[in-house]
Order: sequence, then C-alpha cells, then structure tokens
Amino acid sequence: MDIKGGDGASLDRDILTQLLMTRGVASDEIDKHAKPTMREFLPDPSEFRDMERAADRIAKAVLANENITIYGDYDVDGATSAALLVELLRGLGVEAGYYIPDRLLEGYGPTGEALVKLAEDGSSLIVTVDCGAMAHEALGMASDAGVDVIVVDHHKCSAELPPTAALVNPNRLDENDLAASHGHLAAVGVAFLLGIALVRTLRAQDFFKDRKEPDLMALLDLVALGTVADVAALHGLNRAFVAQGLKILARRERIGMAALMDASRLKRAPIASDLGFALGPRINAGGRIGESTLGVRLLTTRDPDEARDIAEKLSALNEERRAIEAAVQEAAEDQLDGQHNMAVQVISGTGWHPGVIGIVAGRIKEKTGKPSIVIALDETDGTGKGSGRSISGVDLGAAIIAAREADLLIAGGGHAMAAGLTIPTDKLADFTEFLDTRLAKEVDKARLGQSMQLDLSLAPGGLTPDLVNTLEAAGPYGVGWPAPRVAVGPVRIIKADIVGKDHLRVIAAGGDGRSFKAIAFRAAETEMAQTLMHRSKGRQFHLAGRVKIDDWGHRPAAELHLEDAAFAD
Repeated sequence: MDIKGGDGASLDRDILTQLLMTRGVASDEIDKHAKPTMREFLPDPSEFRDMERAADRIAKAVLANENITIYGDYDVDGATSAALLVELLRGLGVEAGYYIPDRLLEGYGPTGEALVKLAEDGSSLIVTVDCGAMAHEALGMASDAGVDVIVVDHHKCSAELPPTAALVNPNRLDENDLAASHGHLAAVGVAFLLGIALVRTLRAQDFFKDRKEPDLMALLDLVALGTVADVAALHGLNRAFVAQGLKILARRERIGMAALMDASRLKRAPIASDLGFALGPRINAGGRIGESTLGVRLLTTRDPDEARDIAEKLSALNEERRAIEAAVQEAAEDQLDGQHNMAVQVISGTGWHPGVIGIVAGRIKEKTGKPSIVIALDETDGTGKGSGRSISGVDLGAAIIAAREADLLIAGGGHAMAAGLTIPTDKLADFTEFLDTRLAKEVDKARLGQSMQLDLSLAPGGLTPDLVNTLEAAGPYGVGWPAPRVAVGPVRIIKADIVGKDHLRVIAAGGDGRSFKAIAFRAAETEMAQTLMHRSKGRQFHLAGRVKIDDWGHRPAAELHLEDAAFAD
C-alpha cells in the first residue's frame, strides 16, 4: 500500500484492516482484534489441567488462614507473577509471604533446601510462579517434608511431572487442545487465570457474602508488564492482556508502578514498547545484579516513599547493569569470527556476570540472525551458567531439555524463544556439537524464510504523527505481532552522523520537499551506516524501519527507527 499523506478516517480504517489481515486476522474478525477485550479472548480457566485443584487448595488455605508463601523467579515475569498473587491474596484478607531466590547464590528455580526451610518456618502452602515445572528433585524434597506446593509455570515440561499439589502450565504435554493453544502465555498470564479460578471457587463457597470481591481487572497492569518483558507472543489472549493492562497503567493507581514510570521519566501514558525497554529492564536489574526482592517489593508496597526509593535504586542498578553488559558484549563478540559456520552461537567466558548473559545472548542473536547461548564460566566449581535466545521457527527450549536428557547438562529448560542451563565445563564442546547437529536444519529453514516484510510505502510527507497514531491502533505490538515496518522514499541524505556511542542519525528529504529524522541504534559499524555517511552523495535511497513519535522538541514529530536502506536509483 502506498501512502502519500493522510486523507481521513476511511484511509485510517483501510490501513488498520491491512495491518490486521497481514498478521493473520480473518476478515470477519477484524473488529475483534482491532480492539482486543478480555470478554472476547478469555478462556474458561477450568480447561487447564490442575487449575481447579490449585484453586481449591488455595481457597482452603484462605479459609483456614494458613501461612502461604509465593516463590517467584528473579526476572520481571517472576516478579509480576508473585506480586499479582500477593496482591490478590491481600484482597482476600491473607498476607502471603514471598521468596525470590538470589540469581548468583541459588540459581534458577526452586531449591529443595529453600522449600523445606519455608515449611519449617511455618508455610503450609507454597506457590511457585514462573518456575518449578522441571524441579523434580526440589519438589520431591518439599513433598517429603509434608508441605503442599502448587506450580504455576509456562516453561517446557517433560512427560514425567514432579510431585505437586497441582501443576498449572499450558505447556504440559498432557494438556487439551484449548489449553495448549495458550502455551504462549507468560507465567503472569497463567497466574491471572488462577486468580479468576480462585475467586470463582471462593464465590461458590459464599466467601464474598459479607465482603467485597477483589478487582481482578486492576491486576492487569502487572500482567501486561510481565507479558511484554518476558517477550511472550502478543497474539490472542496476550493482546487482550496487554491492551487492557496499558489502560490500567495509564491511571497510575499502583504506587510502585507510578514510581517506576517516574524513575523512567515516562510522563505520557505508556505503550507496549515502554514496558519492554523502560520499565521491565529496571525491575530486571534487581534480579540481575542487585537484590532479587526489589521488584516484588516495589510492585506490592503501599508506601509512596518506599516506592520512590526502590524505583530510584532500580534505575541506578540498571545503569550499572548496562556498563557490565557492554563489557561482556565486547568480549563475546570477539569470539564470533571462529563460529561463523555454526548453526547456534555458543559463546563462553570466565568472569562474566551471570546477570547479563541473557541480554548479551539476545544482542548476539540480533547481530548474527542465529540462536545464541552465552555462558558464564566459574573456575572454582568447573561449571557454567548459560542463557540462550532463539529466532522464530527454532525451539531452543526443547533442544536444551534434550541436551539435559542426553546428560550434557546439570540443569536446563525454557521455552521456544529463551532457555537457561547449567553445564559442566568439560562438556561444553560436546554440548556445542549436540546443538549444531540437532538444530542445523531448523536454523537453515528459519533463516531461509527471513526477509523484511513491509506494511506501507510512504513519501516523506506521509510520515506524520497522525500516521504513527493510526499504526499504533493495530497494536499492542511485540513478538508474534510485529510492529509495522514502512519504507520511505525516494529520499536524498542531507546529513548522516554518529550520535551517542554507536547510533546512526540521518536527516533525509524527498522530492515533495519534506524532510524527517531517522535513527539506527547500535549501527555505527554496519555497512548501511558507512554507505549513508560516506557514499550517499548524488544518490537516492529507500529507508525502511518503524515509525515512532519524537516528543523531545516543542512539537511532536514522526521519526523513523531505521533498520535497512536500499539504493533507489
């Protein structure tokens, strides 16, 4: 579709329809997906295996005023999942405790020692969130200690499930088709469904006869943040979660969330990308290099002063994380030349901070277009902690589970797009070969199908704030529901230079007399940057990328987040 400029509501509707249909929406479901609502997408929670068992056990604990502890992972999905259940139980009159393990000292997932200690301290019910699906040994220890554990997770499961009071996970291998179709949910989404089931169970027992039911919709800000930050696919129910959650976020009613937005210098109503690039990284910073409980404390506090202090601390930790990440990134990239023939980039180094390896793996994946695993080696115990990120079409989580079952890993698991592992150093070469053999065909097929899909072709005069707003109406965007890409041109380059550390800034103008700014992040050394800076004289280009609002000036303007360029002549 070629757009010369905005010409009214009918054109906006045409663009919206085009965007939705190219993302797989049938023509008779355009309205349903244009404004995703909970009513349209929410399944009956009882469709999920063990959901009713979990709800019944928690309801029993609520009625008996038992001591309940929420055991969460240390990332954003874990923090938001834990905060959601703590807040829900608080609304039901129960002050649940929470436990977030230390990434460096305890690692991922529940440990038997921690679960048993929680039981000894008085917890008769423990609910793990965003972890536990593969914790057979730890949950066995908890079972032997006589404590009930409910697992609420979304990571890959093995055929043999660990001993639990209930295990709710749409990625159980024995799930029915409807529940399994929700395997893209983040753990916080699964926790929200459990919340619905719990309230329904208590309602049937007349628990709310003399008290107000908790406002479940008010928890959707947590669901939206955890879903986007965990890079869950934004189609189906996740679109409704995020679309409605953004509305809750805009109200700034949760004290901790408002403080987090202030610390992020976010003055306007947030959009989905803000959750992934501004709010999420700050909460993650606590679990990566700081104190693992900071995220849950922030999201559940009732004290504005405490919220402000935690948000500021998380922002400072996020800046520290960036510096650590940059050092590991540079060291990791130095190893790439020796791996150009490998299907999966497996990169390792001694002394690397385990808290940033997942981010670096994502950067390597973006740079190479291949699944990437970054491993921090520990010389003291001869093991390494690894984190991996995959590309669409390659199930990295399943491959990691297979490697663990082949006795190449001490521990490991994840989902299609991300995975974690612990490996003996002496098995690193065998593990690398295993992944290369197992995933080579998948990676080749996935990369063969990679191309830049464009939604619109524009003259510079069509690049306006109104167009950006029209495109945003088809959101929220993320994995599985990509933000629109546009091509603008033909244009000539007025100016191209490097700003910040390694960002390319371009000023371009078209034959219609209109000019605009484009920026390509971390692109200083790319062929595209060198061409636009040094070989653009007398040439015209088509520039492709995603359009955003630049609101730093006196008046908002549309700018292009540049991803590619091609000669127009």
